[in-house]
Amino acid sequence: MSFNTVNINQQMTYFDGHTEVWLFGYGSLIYKADFPYIERRPASIRHWVRRFWQGSHDHRGTPEAPGRVVTLIPQPGAVCVGMAYLITPEALGHLDVREKNGYLRFVTELSLDDGRRSDGLVYIATEENAAFLGAASEREIARHIAQSAGPSGPNRDYLLHLAEALRQMDADDPHVFEIERELAELIKHSNG
Repeated sequence: MSFNTVNINQQMTYFDGHTEVWLFGYGSLIYKADFPYIERRPASIRHWVRRFWQGSHDHRGTPEAPGRVVTLIPQPGAVCVGMAYLITPEALGHLDVREKNGYLRFVTELSLDDGRRSDGLVYIATEENAAFLGAASEREIARHIAQSAGPSGPNRDYLLHLAEALRQMDADDPHVFEIERELAELIKHSNG
């Protein structure tokens, strides 16, 4: 699959005829909503974990030196906390472009913080996409993030904003927080 997934995502018909749809965000969509929405609230999905295994050639890195951003990896029994946005289908055009670097739309059941459950959509970069970097230790990921930057800024800002947003939601994510700790150590030693 190519880097650009816009055309593939525009062929999704599951929500055709709907005037509103829930979107689940688990990375920068938690803290950076640059699209119109009707409602925003904390939510979670089951059987997925957030991992810094996706390359970013267009936001936090370049085609020559991709950064690392999060995607979701299946894990039975896991719960991934994020932010849900109730949007109109018109917002999908912008989101498809924003998430074009390997992310595909998937249907998922999400649980809102008020107890409601609903089908929604989520963008996931699977291992079949050309930008997938795969597993690495938290230390290796932190090193990669420390030296990456792209049109949207330094890769470390993505990590730090995500970690802070998760803390504000009272969400525990050992993978994200360990990479943040490793990055802090790298910065401390490079400045020391």
